[in-house]
Amino acid sequence: MEQLQQFAPYLLIFAVLYFFMIMPAQKRAKNEKAFESSLKVGDKIITKSGLHGKVSELADTTVIIETMSGKLKMERSAISMEMSAALLKK
Repeated sequence: MEQLQQFAPYLLIFAVLYFFMIMPAQKRAKNEKAFESSLKVGDKIITKSGLHGKVSELADTTVIIETMSGKLKMERSAISMEMSAALLKK
């Protein structure tokens, strides 16, 4: 019983960290994966570095986007889910 009381604060700290840090990060990663897999040709997107473009071709892990200066090939993970969603709401 005494040992349990000794470890209770550590268990409480771990539980708080899990519910406020780890679980939301896992949920966000899952949402980003779903967004990356739902991209279609013709979607307007914004990359994490701020480039605006339109999807012209899709591959398994890469995407080719059209920008004002030409076509760029980049990883799907480089596309910002939040900024692209905000662009669609406009």
